[in-house]
Amino acid sequence: MYAVIRTGGKQYRVAPGDVIRVEKLAEASRDNGKVEFGEVLVVSPSDGEVGRPQSEALVTGRVVGEGRADKVLVFHYKRKKQYKKLAGHRQPFTAVRITEITFDGQRFTAPEEPAKEVKPKKAKPQVEEGAEEASEKATPKVKAQASEGGTAKKTAGRGKTSSKAKGAPKKKK
Repeated sequence: MYAVIRTGGKQYRVAPGDVIRVEKLAEASRDNGKVEFGEVLVVSPSDGEVGRPQSEALVTGRVVGEGRADKVLVFHYKRKKQYKKLAGHRQPFTAVRITEITFDGQRFTAPEEPAKEVKPKKAKPQVEEGAEEASEKATPKVKAQASEGGTAKKTAGRGKTSSKAKGAPKKKK
């Protein structure tokens, strides 16, 4: 069972349970996360049988999420004219899961999604007291080594050791 719908200037072949990415839908066209597509072009209730719906047909879906597609680079170039222009574009979309197709008094619904199992969070391993003491003892040694190295001349600017370094102006007599 499938139907062909038109939305956002494009046509989509949908079946109950499919997730499609359509052009971004306005907030006004949604009702509490539900979307209805009234422009149904073709309906196929069984394999090999295709036809236009005799009466009003309706495809219903649920908004799964929104996002932006991959970046498309738009590059304008004119040879020998020193003209190059580069721009990027990401088209916004709305992901919709088709829940139901209704036409001529028939109703085809999507199977329910299996609920995702929520895994319990792992407890943080408790640090042993001996391990804490070992890490505390290691830290002061590193600090002590850093402070011992502080006796060397401090450098100013770009790696020069003093103001009388190479390239400094000489005093005239």
